[in-house]
Amino acid sequence: MAVQSTDVEVMDVVTSGYLGGTLLAHLQTANLPPYSKLYALVRTPAQAEGVRQYGATPLNIDLSSRSEIHDTILSNNITIIFHLISAFGAHTTPFIEALATVREATGHDVHFIFTSGAKLFSSHAGAPTSQPLFDTDPNLFAIHEAQVPKYDIAKSGIDANIGVIETGERLGVKSYVFVPCIVYGPGEGFGNKISIQTVAVVKAALSARKVYKVDHGRTTWPVCHVRDTVGLYVEMLKAILDGRSIGYGKNVFYLAASGSVAWDDLYERFAKALKERGKLDTVDVGVAGEEDLKRMAQGIGCEPFLVPMQLAGLCTFTAEHGKQIGWTPRYKPEDILDRAEEEVEFILQNLTA
Repeated sequence: MAVQSTDVEVMDVVTSGYLGGTLLAHLQTANLPPYSKLYALVRTPAQAEGVRQYGATPLNIDLSSRSEIHDTILSNNITIIFHLISAFGAHTTPFIEALATVREATGHDVHFIFTSGAKLFSSHAGAPTSQPLFDTDPNLFAIHEAQVPKYDIAKSGIDANIGVIETGERLGVKSYVFVPCIVYGPGEGFGNKISIQTVAVVKAALSARKVYKVDHGRTTWPVCHVRDTVGLYVEMLKAILDGRSIGYGKNVFYLAASGSVAWDDLYERFAKALKERGKLDTVDVGVAGEEDLKRMAQGIGCEPFLVPMQLAGLCTFTAEHGKQIGWTPRYKPEDILDRAEEEVEFILQNLTA
């Protein structure tokens, strides 16, 4: 049975983060097909006030309680969930199970958009990197399932992606794996304003007083401005509300990327911007040794062996799926290099805020 737009309830989980907050802000002006109500998961009264300004109804759920998740989803007849809690699968199954109950009770299609990460489709996670890996590859699910990660932590992320898809198929919930990459630009929500990987580059450099590369060769990674990233979320939502079939399950991975840039180029631009602000001793980019990795790790807040996973690696994951549903990124991949000065300045302001 096709979803009638007036019967649709949408839930954004979680909205105080960088992507979730920006998505919530953009939904206000997205010119979406009609839907009944927008809910946002919050943890504090301040966040509740924050989401109300975007026309969302706040929900405060104990995520350790399967029954509370189930009852909240069912009582509010929520049929579409954006999950941005964790790329490692925290609390996904209870949400999917609750959506399945809604489907059984109402006969409406239900949808679960799970936010993963490009690291899980990279050299860090054992993904093939000798050629482009398209998000439309019909064998992508099998490829992803067969990956042997370099880092144990990546295994839990891969398992989460596989679990979301398989649980969704088993329970009749249309599931989608949404994959952000290096996201940059100021967050536009009420919560966290800065991203992850560009911030890691800055934090590591501040701690080591120098930018270091940790890869051999000229490795590349997909990039996407935060506005374009949430733009893909919005295009997916528009298609779902319109009742268009965009596929789901094993054949639907969505990478939000406008293209790729070389880490070396990113390091050079960030080193220049940090040196000009008196944060580094030199503009030169070095090759990290053991002691350098320790200092970098201290700045990021991880073990030294995990530093490469935070700010390096090779990822040939390539975006095609979004284009098929009408998504067109406005910012070219080189834009992250052109905006390095303002990105570094904004990160520094927010690190000390």
